[in-house]
Amino acid sequence: MKLLLLLFLSLPALAAPSLQALIDAAAPGSVLRVPPGVYAGPVRIDKPLALDGGGQAEIRGEGRGTVVSIGGRGVSLRGFTIVGSGTLHDGVDAGVLAEGRDHVIENNRIEDVLFGIHLRQAANTVVRGNEVTGKPLALAMRGDAIRMWHGSGNRIENNRFRRARDLTFINSQDSVIIGNQFSDGRYGMQVVFSPRLLIENNRIERMATGIVVLYSRDVVLRGNHIAHALTGGGAGIVFKESDSGIVTGNSVLHCTVGLKVDAPPEKIGLLDVRDNRFAHNIIGLFFYGEAGGHTFENNRFDNNLTTVAISGVGAAAANVWRHNRWDEYQGFDRNRDGIGDTPHEDWLYADRIWMETPMATFFRSSPVLELLDFLERLAPFSAPYRILSDPTPAMH
Repeated sequence: MKLLLLLFLSLPALAAPSLQALIDAAAPGSVLRVPPGVYAGPVRIDKPLALDGGGQAEIRGEGRGTVVSIGGRGVSLRGFTIVGSGTLHDGVDAGVLAEGRDHVIENNRIEDVLFGIHLRQAANTVVRGNEVTGKPLALAMRGDAIRMWHGSGNRIENNRFRRARDLTFINSQDSVIIGNQFSDGRYGMQVVFSPRLLIENNRIERMATGIVVLYSRDVVLRGNHIAHALTGGGAGIVFKESDSGIVTGNSVLHCTVGLKVDAPPEKIGLLDVRDNRFAHNIIGLFFYGEAGGHTFENNRFDNNLTTVAISGVGAAAANVWRHNRWDEYQGFDRNRDGIGDTPHEDWLYADRIWMETPMATFFRSSPVLELLDFLERLAPFSAPYRILSDPTPAMH
């Protein structure tokens, strides 16, 4: 009996069945309903085909390369657990790689992967309802939960991303990123040279930075919730040299900076910022090295340690300010029309010390600077500088 047991234990484990054989045998345009079980990866799909794992089929990679590769046109991948990609950044080892067009990647669980979903020159592809969890690596060593490179007309919708580096969209255009959740990462989203993206109703929490828009015109950020972007000098929203951007209806809470605008001295990269809430941030708005010209209307500023900061004279004052609600406003609304009777003006007193001398930032809110600021406001011994004026501040 002991001899038989030893012989049984010494037998090689049965290999997982091949999903590639089922794919190769399926007719183009057919629906392949995969029975429950664990199947060996990697696999590649290059013909129109609908694969349905029914929530009970798993594709297990070998720990090398990408687990599922999709090409051609019209492939659907639904209801699978996909695990075990490689660990090479230069190879962009991913759970799913999609090339071509008109694909649907939906309701999959993608785990223990370096990159989650890689859209490489993919067009008109839908990525919906997936759960992506990266490998348990140090933050800098992780891959992106989703990476879209040279894409067009794609839709990234209602996915949950966790334990990854970034959501990255590079040289892509005319795509929609809506209703996604991302936590435990570095940048919530990086938008680089990607015009006309709609980024709406996403929830991004516990990042170094929320959403960064670089060199991308006509990007719309609408209805997003961004919170706890506090490390590495991060910000909830960053715009750098991105023309005609719209920022509306977003909540940016408890970040190092709520909105940071970085543009050259010329009036390009103009933004329309309205109906947002910036609350409990260290700095609500920060303007760095740019000439202004943006519009700020109907925004709400609550309990920020510093509401507006600038890196140089003239940045914020050159913007258009209308109907914003300022918790620091000290005027009245005697005719009860909802508008303050006097303009809201933001002045720099002792704050000029740390804004003009970055090394002094360490002492911001210290008792000494608080006392100095109080004395400056009581009886200024140096000329204060007016950052901005909102002629029609909103009241409660």
